[in-house]
This record gives sequence, C-alpha cells and structure tokens, in this order.
Amino acid sequence: MQSWFFGYTQSILSMRKVTAASQSEHVSSLQILSAVFNGILAIAYLVLGIWIMKTKLKTDQTILPLHEWLVVLFQGLTWLLLGSFVSLKKQKLPCISAVKSCSILGLLYAGFLCISAFRESIVDRTVSAKIILDILSFPGSILLFLCAFEGDKCKVADLDDTIDDCYAPLRGGDPEVTDGISIIHNVTNFGRAGFCSTMTFWWLNPLLKQGKEKILEDQDIPLLLEEHRAQMCYSRYMEQLSKQKKEGPSDLSLRLSLIFYSHWKAILVSGFFALIKVLTLSMGPLFLRAFIEVAEGKEAFKHEGFALAVGLFLTKCLESFSERQWFFRTKLVGLQVRSLLSAAIYQKQLRLSNAAKTTHSSGEIVNYVNVDAYRIGEFPSWLHQIWSTSLQLCLAVCIVYYTVGLATVAALIAIMLTVLASSPLAKLLLKYQKKLMLAQDKRLKAITEALANMKVLKLYAWETHFKNVIEGLRKEELKWISGILTQRGFQVVLFWSSPVIVPAVTFWTCYFLRIQLNAGTVFTFLASLNILQEPIRVIPDVVGVFIEAKVSLDRIVKFLEAPELNDRDLWQEHNDKDFEYSIFISSAEFSWDTDLSSKPTLRNINLVVKPREKIAICGEVGSGKSTLLASVLGEVPKVHGIVRSCGKIAYVSQTSWIQTGSIQENILFGSVMDPVRYQEVLEKCCLVEDLEMLPFRDLTEIGERGVNLSGGQKQRVQLARALYQDADIYLLDDPFSAVDAHTATSLFNEYIIGALSAKTVLLVTHQVDFLPAFDSILLMAAGEIIEAATYENLRASSQEFQNLVNAHNNTVGSEIHINHSTGRRPMTSKGEIQDIYVKDQSFVPLAEQLIKQEEKETGDTGLKPYRQYLSHDKCFLFFSFAAIFHMIFIIGQLMQNYWLAANVQNSNVNRLKLVTVYTVIGSAVAIFLLLRSFSVVLLGCGASQSIFSTLLKSLFRAPMSFYDSTPLGRILSRVSSDSSIVDLEVPFRFAIALGSTLNAYSSFVILAILAWPVVFVIIPLIFLSIFLQRYYLASSMELKRINGTTKSSVASHLAESIVGAMTIRAFGEGDRFFLKNLGLIDANSSSDFHSFSANEWLIQRLEIPCAVVLSLSALAMTLLPFGASASGFIGMALSYGLSLNLFLVVAIQYQCVLANLMVSVERLEQYMHIPSEAPEVIEDNRPAHGWPSVGKVEICNLKVRYRPNAPLVLKGISCIFEGGHKIGIVGRTGSGKTTLISALFRLVEPSDGKIIIDDLNISTVGLHDLRSHLGIIPQDPTLFSGSVRYNLDPLSEHSDYKIWEVLEKCQLREAVLEKEEGLNSLVVQDGSNWSMGQRQLICLGRALLKRNQILVLDEATASIDNATDSIIQKTIRTEFADCTVITVAHRIPTVMDCNMVLGISNGKLIEYDEPAKLMNKLGSLFGQLVQEYWSRSSHDDTYSENW
Repeated sequence: MQSWFFGYTQSILSMRKVTAASQSEHVSSLQILSAVFNGILAIAYLVLGIWIMKTKLKTDQTILPLHEWLVVLFQGLTWLLLGSFVSLKKQKLPCISAVKSCSILGLLYAGFLCISAFRESIVDRTVSAKIILDILSFPGSILLFLCAFEGDKCKVADLDDTIDDCYAPLRGGDPEVTDGISIIHNVTNFGRAGFCSTMTFWWLNPLLKQGKEKILEDQDIPLLLEEHRAQMCYSRYMEQLSKQKKEGPSDLSLRLSLIFYSHWKAILVSGFFALIKVLTLSMGPLFLRAFIEVAEGKEAFKHEGFALAVGLFLTKCLESFSERQWFFRTKLVGLQVRSLLSAAIYQKQLRLSNAAKTTHSSGEIVNYVNVDAYRIGEFPSWLHQIWSTSLQLCLAVCIVYYTVGLATVAALIAIMLTVLASSPLAKLLLKYQKKLMLAQDKRLKAITEALANMKVLKLYAWETHFKNVIEGLRKEELKWISGILTQRGFQVVLFWSSPVIVPAVTFWTCYFLRIQLNAGTVFTFLASLNILQEPIRVIPDVVGVFIEAKVSLDRIVKFLEAPELNDRDLWQEHNDKDFEYSIFISSAEFSWDTDLSSKPTLRNINLVVKPREKIAICGEVGSGKSTLLASVLGEVPKVHGIVRSCGKIAYVSQTSWIQTGSIQENILFGSVMDPVRYQEVLEKCCLVEDLEMLPFRDLTEIGERGVNLSGGQKQRVQLARALYQDADIYLLDDPFSAVDAHTATSLFNEYIIGALSAKTVLLVTHQVDFLPAFDSILLMAAGEIIEAATYENLRASSQEFQNLVNAHNNTVGSEIHINHSTGRRPMTSKGEIQDIYVKDQSFVPLAEQLIKQEEKETGDTGLKPYRQYLSHDKCFLFFSFAAIFHMIFIIGQLMQNYWLAANVQNSNVNRLKLVTVYTVIGSAVAIFLLLRSFSVVLLGCGASQSIFSTLLKSLFRAPMSFYDSTPLGRILSRVSSDSSIVDLEVPFRFAIALGSTLNAYSSFVILAILAWPVVFVIIPLIFLSIFLQRYYLASSMELKRINGTTKSSVASHLAESIVGAMTIRAFGEGDRFFLKNLGLIDANSSSDFHSFSANEWLIQRLEIPCAVVLSLSALAMTLLPFGASASGFIGMALSYGLSLNLFLVVAIQYQCVLANLMVSVERLEQYMHIPSEAPEVIEDNRPAHGWPSVGKVEICNLKVRYRPNAPLVLKGISCIFEGGHKIGIVGRTGSGKTTLISALFRLVEPSDGKIIIDDLNISTVGLHDLRSHLGIIPQDPTLFSGSVRYNLDPLSEHSDYKIWEVLEKCQLREAVLEKEEGLNSLVVQDGSNWSMGQRQLICLGRALLKRNQILVLDEATASIDNATDSIIQKTIRTEFADCTVITVAHRIPTVMDCNMVLGISNGKLIEYDEPAKLMNKLGSLFGQLVQEYWSRSSHDDTYSENW
C-alpha cells in the first residue's frame, strides 16, 4: 500500500504537469467549437438584421419601426462580443467572475428566446429565419456557459512541493497488497476526458471493454481523482468546520450546510443540467400536438413532418445528455460526502471518550459508516428532484391550460390533493424510520457482541439463548420494516394511480364546463401527464431518501458531537533526553464517570517518575492499577490536578490487541524495518522459536484479535511491538500473567532488566518475585497509592505489603520444601525450549495463510440470486401475484387509452359515456395497484424474515474454524448494510423493475401496431438493448462485488481500530491508521464511482436509439395515409412514444440497479450455508439428567487436527481423569494445553480417538448437551453489556440470594455493593468498566452458580493478585471438593495440590503422575517448571544485586 501511495502520486504529478502545460499553451476544442458556432450565429443575426432593413427600405421606403431590424442587429452584435469574450478567455483573465456572470445571463436569455420561438412556431404554425436563429441561440449559450466554467478542475499548480501527506509513502516497507485490496497505479480517465468524452462517458470505454474480456479484479479499478478522494473531502470539511466553530456552536442544519458547502459548484452545475432536462422534456406535448395537426392535414409548410421529426430527435438527445450529467454529477457529490463522513467517523472514534463509548458501541459505530453514511451519500442524487418536479409541474400545467382551459384547475387540485394525501404517510414513514434505526442499533450491538465472543458462547452453551435474544430484537426490527414497506406501498398506490385519477377528474370537469374534447387536446393533455408521471411516482422515493438522510444525519451528528478525550494535550514529547522527569502527577483525581457527584476512581495521586527509573505497581484486584496507567496516557477524565509526561510512550495492554495481518506488521507497527534491531527484539521477547515453527515465520498472517496465537504468544508480540518503537517511557500492564514461569523469568531478565535498562518503566504486576529489582514500588488500594517506597522499605514498614508477600510465599511454600529435598535442577537450555503453538500450524497449511481474501461470486450468475431470493418463505407466490396484478394494471391503462382513441372523434358516443367508461376502467385499475403493493409488502417482509433467520442460524451453528479465519468486519457488513438493502431496497426495486419492463414492452407493441414500418427499427433496438445490457453487466456486477468486499475491509479496519483505540493513541499512531482508513475508503469509493458511471453510460446509449425510434414513429404516422378519423390512434401512439424513452430507460435502469442490489443477496447467501457443527441435541442419545455424576474422563488415543491434511495438533494422547480428582495440565506456551480443552468441549472434533465421560462417548451426544453439563472458566474473561446479574446468570436460573452468595465467595460482594444499582450495576460492552481481575472473578462466579461435576480452569486466575488467588483456590477446593477439576495454569502453586499432573509438549503426553512423584523424577517437565518457579521466588535479592 505504501509503494502504491508513492508510485501513483508520482505518476499523477507527471501526468498533471504535462496536462497543465498543454492546457496553458493550447485552446481547448470546446472553446474552438463555441467560438465558431457562436461566431456564425452572430454573423447570421447581423446579416438577417441588414436584410430586414434593406427589405423595409425597398418595400416601405422607410426603416421604421426600428425594432424589426435594430433588435436583430443588436442581438448579432451582442452575441459576437459575448462569444469572443467567453469562448476565447484566458485562464488568467482578471475578470473571470464577470465572464461567468455574462455566460449565465446569456443562457437565461437564450432559453427564453428558444421557448418563445418554439411556442410561436407551433401555435402560429410558421417558421422563419428569426425563429431558427432564436432556437439555435440556446445550444450556443450552453457552449458559452461550459466554456466559462471549463478549466476549474484543470487548474493544477506545480505539486512537487505540495504532495498530499495522505499519499506520501508510509513507514514499514512497501507491500503491494493491503487488507486484500491490491492497489494499482492508474488514475481514472475521467480526469483526462474532454468535453465530448465527458458528455458521452466515452472515457469509461476502456474499463468496460476490459470487463467484457476478463473478470475485473481489484487492481483493475482506476483510482479516483485527487479532488474526489476522502482526504481532500475531509480536509475541506474540517477547514470549514474550524472556521464555523470560531463563530459559534453548530447545529444540525449548520453541519448539513458545511458538508455540502465545498460542493456548491458541482451542485449548481448539476442543477443547470436538471433545468435543461426539464425544459426539453416539457417540449414533448407541444411536438405531439403539432404531429397530430400534421396528420390531420393542417401542415404550416411543406415537409413540416420532417422538420418536426428532426426537432424532436435533437430535443430528446439534449434531454438525454443533460439528465445523465445531472445524475452523474450529483452521485459524485454524494460519493464525496459519504467519504468525508466515513473519514470523520473513523477519526472521531479514535478520540472518543470512554463515557461516550457506553452510548456508542462498536457495532453502532460500524453501522454509522455502513448504513448511515451511505444513506446520506444517496441524498445529493435526489436533491434537485424537489424544485425540478415543481418546475415540471408548472410547465405541464401551462400546457394543460393551453389544451383544456379552465379544466386545468381541476387537474391541479387533484394533483395537489395527491401530494397532500402523502403528507401523513411521510410523517409516519419518518417515525417508523427513526424507530427502525434504534431497533437496528440494538440488534447490531447484540449480534456484534455475540459474534466477537462466539467461542465463549459455545463453551458456556449459551448460543441458543443469545440467538433467541437477537431474534427477539429482530422481531422488533421487522415490525418497523413492515411499517416502512407498508407506508411505501400506500405511497406507490397513491402516486401511481394519479395518472389514472387526474385525467378522469379533468375530463369530468371538461364535461360539466362543456369544454370541447378532441384527439389533439386529449392526448396532448395525457402526454403532459405522462411527463409528470415519473416525477410524481418517484415522490415516495424522494420522501423516503430525505427522511432516511435526516435520521442518519441526526445520528452521525450526535456521534460527532460526543465527548472526546480532553487530556491528550498534556503530553509533552521532547527530542532531547535531558528532561527532569518522565512522569509528573500532582494532587490528581481521576474518574471514569463524568458525573462529578460520583466517587473518583483514583484519588490523591502524587507521582514523580525520573528518567530511567523502574516503578512497579501492585495491589489487590480493582485497586486502580490499570487506571493509573490509563491516566498517564490521558485516557481517564481528570477531575483536578496536574499530569505531565515527557518523552515517547510505548504501552502494552493487559488484554492483548493484535491486528489482522502478519506478525511482522504487528511488531513494526508502522516503523521502518531495521533487520538487526528487529532480530534483537525477537530474541528479547522469546519469539524466535515460535517463528521458526510457523510456515511463513514472521510473515504468517494472524487472525482477528490474534485468534491463531496462544495468550502468551499474543502478549509477547505486544511486548515486541513496544520494544521496537524505542520509546522513552514503557507502560506495561501485567504482561507476564499469560506466560509460563520460565518464559516470564526470561522476559523479565532480557526485556525489563536488559533491553529497557535505559528506559523509564511502569509495570503493573502480581508477580511478587520481580519486585526487588525495581527502584520503587507503588502499593495501591481502593483507588489510592497507599505506599510508595523500595522493596526493602516496604517489607520493613508496610503491613499491607507484607501481607501481599506472605500470601505469595504461602503459595510457594510446599514446593520450596520439596525442591530442597530434591536439589536444584539445571535450567532448560534455550535450544530445548519448544514454545510451539501447533494450532497455528494446523490453521495455516503450507502455502496457505489463515486469513484469505474475501470470497465473492464472479461472472454472470444469471437468475441464481433471483431464485435464491424468491425461494424464501412464500416469496415466489407473492411475486407472482405482484406480476399478475401489474399486468392487469397495464392492460387496464391500454383499455382506457384505446377507448379514448377510438371514440374521442366518434360522434355516436356521447361525452358522458366516454368519460364514464374511462373513469370506471381507471377505478378498477387503481384497485389492482393496491393489490400489487400489498403483495410486494408481503414479499419483502417474508424474504427479510426468512433470510435473516437462516443467516443467523448458520452463523451460530458455524464451527470456530470459521470465526478464526473470517474477520468480524466481513460478517458485520453483511448483517448491517447488506441486510438493510435486502430489507428495504430489494422488494420494491424488484417490483418496479418488472413493472417498468412490462411498460416498455407494451409501448413497443403499441408503436409496432399503429406504425408498422417502425417494427424494422424496434426489433434491432430490442436486440441492441439486450446486447448493451449484457455488455454493461459484465463489468457492473464485478464492480458491485468489489464494492462489497472493499466495504467489508473498511468495516473490518474500523471495528479493529475501535477495539485497539487505546493502544493506537498510546503509540501516537492515530494519523497512520487514519491514512490507512482513507486508502480503504478510496478503494471502496473508486469501485462505486465507476459503477454508477457505467450505469449512466448504459442509459445514455439506450436513450439515443429510443429517440431515433420515437422520431421515426412520429414521422411514419404523419406520412402514412391514416386519415383524419384516425388522429386519436396517432395521438395514443405518440403519447406512448414520448414515454418510450422514459419507460425503456427506467426498465433497464431498474433491472441494472436490481442486479447490483442482488449482490447483497449473493453475499448473504455465502454465509447462509456455512458447514455447521455437530447437532446441538441428538434426541436418540441424550445424556441422563444428572450426567456426569462421577466426573470420570477417559482420553483414548486422542488425535486432533484443525483441518483436513493439516499437521496433527494432539498426537495420540491417552490418560484417565478419575472422578472427583483434581487434574493439573502443564506445558510450555503453545504446547497444546488449550487444544486439549477445546477437544473436551468439542470446539474441534478429533480426527482419531475419543473422549469418554462417565462411560459416554462425548462424540455421540449433542453439543448443547455436552457443553451445558461441563463448567469452565475461560482464559480470556469475557463480559457482555448488561448488568452484573445478567453476566452471572444470563438464563435467569438462579435467585438473587444465590447470586449474592456466589459474589461473597468470589470476593466481589463489596465491589458490587459500592455500586448504587447493586446486581443491576452496568456492565458495558467487553466489561471495560471493570478491571481484568474483577472480570475473571465474575467468570468464576458463573462456574460457582452452575456447579457442574466437571470444571475446567483455563488460566482462570492469571490476572489476580496472590492473596485473592489464594482465597479463590481455597473456594474452588471447598465448593468443588467432590468434582473433577481440570486446571490449566502457568502459576505452578495452583496445580501443586492436584491429585495428578499431566505434562504436554509439542502435542504429546510427556508425563502423567502425582505432583510429588513428578518432582522427584529426573528430567520431569513438571519438575523443571516447578524448579524455575521456585528458583525465581526464592532468590528475590538476586534481581536487586543484578540491577
């Protein structure tokens, strides 16, 4: 990615220099074209004026009146000056504003002349040279306007000295691929496109041709122009925001104006194209009336039909060009708005305060980007619909008044009533939309938490409960989805029936006012309504988009205005090393709770740490040790006091945060690779042996959150990351708790004493053995530093510290005695230590990394996604009903128009009968519209419920191997944005695509019947449409799929950054992560940009042939001998013909939009059929109610591999755990201990062998039955958002009394009583408002509540101080006296009182015997571990001497 940034920046600069040079030396082709065209036009005006004056002198012997020739001469002179002034302007012209103003005035004036000339030509049925020149002045003025505004995007300065920081080379090497997104060096051709290429989208041809020849890949997609990239958009927004903040506080409307402020030019230009589109569209009914009069023999001049056909063709072409540019440019604005919002949200979460995180969970923040930002990005493309629809309505009303007179009032009232009737529907839609977003947030928060902690859910057998909770939230969400779809259905009925209701009302008014109806007036009126038909029909969509955008903007603005961390400015980094102190805290109080009335978390903190000083921090669980480190980092709100830190800080968190990527990337963390230093860091962190056993060594990909590393390996990678930064201050939060005694000793000697000898260190630890080596020890209790002195002074003067040390000595007393009797054993040499985490091998077979590129469909999938969508529930039935009802609707409209066409000129049918039959047919048609909408609502609701239910079941039944190799962001993008698209977009888009296609083909049929020669043009047009659609879809589908995968990358990176925000801030790497996020946003935006550009490319190439068909149809019907009596059928055919352009384009457009939306269905389907685990329950073989009653575990030749053909992780382990025995499992880090526990819970199935519990083979029972009958305290203490009670007993199986009793045993009663809410005290997501030790105690409480006969402790007390650990161990021995307890531990004292100890190395059973016997056995692995632990504990003074 880094080399990409640098490479393509250089290519852009060189290209731009050449472009800028050529532009400064040459006049553009557009300027030449404008100058020539307007020059000829001006000369023609001058010649015409002179000719009129000469004619008047010759015939009238006078030049009066002057206006007949003087105005024409003045027009010619003015046009000549204006054309020269604008067309040949220089880029450095000082009066550029005047040039632009003149071009705008000229455009407005020419538009007025053009409309007046058309009206005069059609109404008076005359054509003159003056009329022709006035009409031609309008395209001339458009050329002038484009010349005036040309060059703005081409003004490129010499950028050699101003390369944007966003695209400068990043540190840490130059990989070519980042997060599965291959980066390329080419920039989109749009930046080099000329006027004609821009207007026709010719610049897109190379990409579409490439997409037709091969399947497009990520690297084939060109980059966006620099001004369209996220960094530029975000910079402009922040610049305006900072200016505004100086003036006063911001509100929602102000934020909205700031977001669109930098795009006002693009919005203005797109508005100009929208104006041209409306004006050209409104000319259609006038052409229709003129054609009817020509067909009736009322030609104004010879060959008028040919002239009208050419004029109609040119008008339709201009309409097409303007509409395509309108949509393209507004979508481009939306793309930039979405990019800046995504960037702003990412930047905000890096600065978000901890209090704000309680109201904005990680799932919600991802949703802000995945859903809300995208909805706001859709808003600009609908921005001009409000005023353009109103203008279109006004013009149509004028034409209607021209045709039916006062009956226009009735038509206008009917339209207004239709719009007013939609108002309550819009209010309900807004209400439902807000409710839906809240419900969606709750559901996403729950599902994010469940998916991120799926391993814990499976171990506790809580999947069903959490799935039911999510399904309950989904039911609430579906209620609002149903409401939204229903309101949209009513709006569709209301607006789609308006073209049926409004004519009926108007014709009845004509009947009562005795206004004469004929073919010309009737079908001109209907054609005018057809013009309004699509704008009126999209009013529901416009309303929906506005409502969604408002709700989403409210949510994003609320997030962007959330509290931020305020103490970051207290940091002081000095380049020199001669500062007096590293950390200075004076009379400070800190509180996680922003409520000032609450008790501070830390009180009376006074601390001065000098450079190179080593400080240890110890204390009981919940005493505030981790909070003190967080306070130094500026993470905890300061109530009062002074906090200063001098120098660069490195931080190692208690909970490991590992990025998805290679081990090398995690260690370098953005720094430049120094091979010598890098190798030293690996040695100091004891990682060399681990890397040698991995298939790709340090280039091995680590799964999300380091899932394919052991706990100890993750901590050592974190330590390596900190050491490589070469910081001045090291804040280490209990990093040795996750490693075994030997590794901890080695790390302390090599890392703390050796590598950090010249650094300032603050170490939080429960390892009393290391304390003598520190300059000072801080003893904390209840949020205060109660003692601060050297080890010797504390031993002599502090009773609390003596208690802490004595608790530790008591735990190691037994092995001290035994070791004295057996003698000290030599330490294992470094070469003999095999810290091999075989799980990683099995997850990564040779030549295959764990995290693969996201899968996506390729090529044309045909009808497969449509069948998949319709196969759910009764969707196919409802879709069939919707199709049938729409066909009846179309037939009804045909019958209405045929009735009018056949009888409007028929004197035998009176007007009352004519209007009555028309109205009855229309009323019946409206009923079928209602039935169609009802069917679509049922289709959408049924599909949404079925798809999500299937997806959720598939995800919760997926094996852990799926979660180990799939980043969370990939899943979240599917359950958020893709699910939202399927819920709200697909149903009506599906129905409209079908309906528009039927409308288009019905128009073809009418034209083919009434103007048979046009069949020879229509048939090729249909084939051309199919060819173009397939040509387009070959690229479009791949662009949409790439858009989906790049969107997942944005979501994954965001979700990962939210979890590691504290670490990112501590290392000062926020800018680098932000730049990476900008690159991912641009990759996503680039595919989206080319996707909607390709859509406009397709539509334009369909509209031009449609204009040809329409013009030839009109010409054929005027030339064929129909006779005056057939004028009604001519009017009917032309009214359909004028709508052909609209119907065909809308049909193809919605088909393509639907095809792109179906990519979301494809993506959901990929995760709806994940190979699942074994059945949860096997009815024929359910264990007895009290199973296991004894707790005997027999392991028989157990072999485990994580994937077929992968190396074995456990290699034939056989042993027996007797019922009621206490079993200790020991081994080096990564030896296979956790894998054995995974096999016991069947997180991974054995490839050979079996495990028998109380004479029952666990492979023959259901997973839920197995896991629910076993107890476990997992290695990673996991809490869920909710209350303390919910975290202890989510299934609500126990009373409050029982829970308080358990809290007492867990030493948590006092901590919970301090909270005002007691058992209902808040636990935020991941339990971050509770200390790590408290979280482990809560997990212990869960086990005490369940009281299973078999209990597994997987490093259960690693983050607990020795005193608390001693109490907990006594509690476990008491409470589980008759149970089988299997303990995996690095703290040797926790397994010393076990009946048996199992030693594992490299997946093999090395020894299994009583602890005393193993310790007296020469070469025993357990004996070595005890010796290492004892030697460290019994030689406290050694470290002080070495220091």
